[in-house]
Amino acid sequence: MDMRQLKYFVQIVESGSLSQASRQLHIAQPALSQQLAKLEDQVGKALLHRSSKGVTPTDNGLALYHHARFMLRQLDQALSIARNEAGAIQGMVTVGLPATTVSALGLTLVKRIRERYPSIMLNVVEGMSGHIGDLMRLDQLDLAVVFTSEISAELTIEPLLVEELFVIVPDDSPLVPKGKTTITIAEAAQLPLILPTSSHGLRQRIAAEFENRGLGTNVVTEIDSLALLMNCVYDHIGATIKPMGAVMQEGPKGRHWRCLRISDAHFRRRNFLCLLPPERLTTAAAVVAGELKEAARMLIADTRWSGFEAIPGGPGARKRKGETEAYSATEAAE
Repeated sequence: MDMRQLKYFVQIVESGSLSQASRQLHIAQPALSQQLAKLEDQVGKALLHRSSKGVTPTDNGLALYHHARFMLRQLDQALSIARNEAGAIQGMVTVGLPATTVSALGLTLVKRIRERYPSIMLNVVEGMSGHIGDLMRLDQLDLAVVFTSEISAELTIEPLLVEELFVIVPDDSPLVPKGKTTITIAEAAQLPLILPTSSHGLRQRIAAEFENRGLGTNVVTEIDSLALLMNCVYDHIGATIKPMGAVMQEGPKGRHWRCLRISDAHFRRRNFLCLLPPERLTTAAAVVAGELKEAARMLIADTRWSGFEAIPGGPGARKRKGETEAYSATEAAE
C-alpha cells in the first residue's frame, strides 16, 4: 500500500463514482480501477459497494477512508515543513468555525496568523456547529469552536467565551417600538421569528428557553444560512435571535441593526475550543489555538461590542491558584 493508492481511494469515496474520480485526478479510469483492485487485495476486504448509481464505501472502506484522510493531511503538513526554512513554525492548520464565530473572530485570527506566523497555512472551514463537531470527530480538523463540551472523550475541550443572545431587527423595524432597547421573552415570543432549523444547536437552545416559560414561538421561516437569514430580517420578513456576531460582519459602514437584550431570561451560549489530543496536535496547530484564544480575549475586552463574556478558566478570565484550562461537561452545564 502506498500514499498514492490512499489518495485515489479518498477521491473515489468523495466523488461517489470512479468516472468522476478519474476526471478529478486526471487519471484514466481503467488505471484507477487497477489501483483500487490492488488496494482491496492488500486489505483483504471489499472497500466499496458498486452499483449502477456509483460507489459507496463498505464499513471497512469507511474506516479506511477516515484514517486515510488523516494520514494525507499529516503528509501534506510534513511536506510543507520540509519545503520551508528551518526554525520557522510552519505547516497547514485546519480550523472549523461556525458562521457567527467567523464574523466575530475570523478576521482577527487570520490577520494575527499572517502577521506573526507567515509560514503557517491557515485553512478556515465555516459550517453549522453540528457539522463542525462531526468534522472534528472524523479527524478532518485540527481545532474548532463548538457550542458543547460533549464532542468526544478523545478530544481536548477548553472554555473560550460566552455569547449573549439578542433579539435582532433592522434599525427601522416596525416590529419593536423605536427607542426600545430591551424586550421580555414573552414579547419576543409574539414576534414573527426567522430561526435556524431544529437540528441547529442555537434553535434547540431557544426552544428550550421558551418551553421552560410555557411559551410557543412564532417561527415564520427556517434558514440555516446566516447571510440569507440576516438578509430576510433586514427585509422585514421577521426578527431573529442571534449573538452579536451575526451583525459584526457588517462593519461601521454596513446596515444598521437594533440588538435588544432579553431582560427576563438568561439567554447565553457557551463557546468551547475543541482540539486534537496533545500527541496529535502539531506545533502549528497549538500556535493557532493560542492565537484564537488571544482573539477571544481581545473581543471580550473590546468595548465597541457587547454580549461577550469570559468563562471561568477561559481567555480573558482571571485564574485562581491551581485552576487549569480543562473544562468538564459538568462545568459546562447552565
